[in-house]
Amino acid sequence: MPMTRYPSLEGRAVLITGGATGIGAAFVEHFARQGAKVVFLDIDDGGAQALLDSLHDVEPLPRYLRCDITDIAAFQATIVEARERVGPFSVLVNNAANDARHALADTGVADFERSVAVNLRHQYFAIQAVAPDMRALGGGSIICLGSTGWMIKNSGYPLYAMAKSAVHGLVNGLARELGHDRIRINALVPGWVITEKQQRLWLDAEGEAQLRRSQCLPGYLRADDLARAALFLAADDSRMCTGQDFIVDGGWV
Repeated sequence: MPMTRYPSLEGRAVLITGGATGIGAAFVEHFARQGAKVVFLDIDDGGAQALLDSLHDVEPLPRYLRCDITDIAAFQATIVEARERVGPFSVLVNNAANDARHALADTGVADFERSVAVNLRHQYFAIQAVAPDMRALGGGSIICLGSTGWMIKNSGYPLYAMAKSAVHGLVNGLARELGHDRIRINALVPGWVITEKQQRLWLDAEGEAQLRRSQCLPGYLRADDLARAALFLAADDSRMCTGQDFIVDGGWV
């Protein structure tokens, strides 16, 4: 099915965290195919190269910068480098996260700090870094990846659920402040997106049955479904949308 074309995205600089694989890779591809100047950050060099190889026909080709987003000083320096390559950013996609399973009894202080660093803290500092760009450009769009996992009270990842619920508070807490400068900020909220990782690690017969019971729409939710929603939130078509949760979950919640 042909993708919707958003002329307002052509030539815009877009920063995507965690873009080498999974949902992030779909974001990279879809924004690049809109003619945006995409920079994506990750630590998966192999995944990033495979993605770039698959996009050999795209112009301009996305740019990959290796960066550990949990090292805030390095993260901030990498955003400066990214800006030098493509210009001021008008779109930020705060995607990087890790939903590794864990239990309450088995987690300590280091686990807590690590989860916050991977799933929440970098989103705040990325916004801080790109907001001056968007202010100078007369506006922009920030897309923060949330999750329905905490909404439906999933077990198995309490620290992840805590961090993801805080993303929604971050969005609401900044919508008015940023809105004065025509900077939009929204949470894009996936349900159970069946990526290669999810299928390999967690989608078993019980999971298949849960999908059939819980989703209103049949079939798998895919990374492309999230990417198409992100394009709308980044484009001028959503110019009056801010401080909202945009849930893409097949009707589960």
